[in-house]
Amino acid sequence: MNFYITNNADLRPQKVVIYGPEGIGKTLLASKFPEPVFIDTEDSTKNYRINRLMLPDGSTRPTSWGILLEMVKAVRDRAIIAKTLVIDSLDWAETLCIQAVCAKYNQSGIESFGYGKGYTYLEEEFGKLLNLLSEVIDRGIHVVCTAHATMRRVELPEETGAYDHWEMKLEKRNAAITKEWADMVLFCNYKTLVVKGKTAMDKNKATGGKRVMYSVHTPWWDAKNRHDLPEEMPLDYAQIDHIFKIIDSYTTSESAESAISAASPEPQVIERAPQAQPVTQQTSQEQTEPEYTAGFVEIPDDDPDIPAEFPTADVATQGAPPGIPKPLWDLMQADGVSEAQVQAAVAKRGYYPAGTPIANYDPDFVAGCLVACWSQVKALM
Repeated sequence: MNFYITNNADLRPQKVVIYGPEGIGKTLLASKFPEPVFIDTEDSTKNYRINRLMLPDGSTRPTSWGILLEMVKAVRDRAIIAKTLVIDSLDWAETLCIQAVCAKYNQSGIESFGYGKGYTYLEEEFGKLLNLLSEVIDRGIHVVCTAHATMRRVELPEETGAYDHWEMKLEKRNAAITKEWADMVLFCNYKTLVVKGKTAMDKNKATGGKRVMYSVHTPWWDAKNRHDLPEEMPLDYAQIDHIFKIIDSYTTSESAESAISAASPEPQVIERAPQAQPVTQQTSQEQTEPEYTAGFVEIPDDDPDIPAEFPTADVATQGAPPGIPKPLWDLMQADGVSEAQVQAAVAKRGYYPAGTPIANYDPDFVAGCLVACWSQVKALM
């Protein structure tokens, strides 16, 4: 068996946990993620105009653990289209899980099992939800889970002392496996400053109340991230938006390449089309052909560094309509293919919505998918 070393980054959809005290804005923050669909376990999203899963009877709140798992499976199997699945909230989902475990073993409560067996069964059952959510991630969909926060007293065994610690309002074992499962745990809270009294007789006063979120673990709260985020940030989705833009750009390009590769029965050698030179100017300097990288970077339409085979609208295209790169236009002309046919083929595979002009396609997608795999594209028409 041969082993190899790789240092490639595997940018995958994110597993995010957002927790904090009630009313801090967890649901509102979750609603800012890319194209979210909510599973509202606590029936608390009615004041928001957001997409939520609805049961056949018109209700949006799952009434049992089994129904909750089926709702997650619907998103996993793409019966429901979304870029982000939100479970709001995990602690209410855990309540459904406890009810299911007690009903399965005919117990009146989780403490009735004895010897801690109830909590073992609960952890095993709750793990089924996390496994399903991981399968949702494998389908290219982000997962965001909200949870309420609770403060517990932590006793230090090696020292005489204790301190208060914020953590998720879950049974300890479930909280632990959830933190391990997540890529990002954000603790949201009000930043409060204590102002000491002017004299020894005056009481201290709390002031402030600014909403913030923490991304790094401390002795006073649980948090983590894998993106080098600041320890403290304003409670604003804009603080983490860049992470999801990069990941979505990467996964969209990766999905497109995988779909076209799967349509080809044999590996193909991709040959780059010859560079088209702008006819409005001449140059004697040698030009180095840029290396093709599939869809990792968004290139603005007016970027002066766009390779010559993808001329911008103000550069002559030797007969190609504005917005359609000449290598693609030459293939379309040779096979009598119209722009509408290309748009229909692209939409069939889900790369871009139907009717999206070719001028709005990513240049790397045009070169690496449409031009390089033209025969497979034609087969979709």
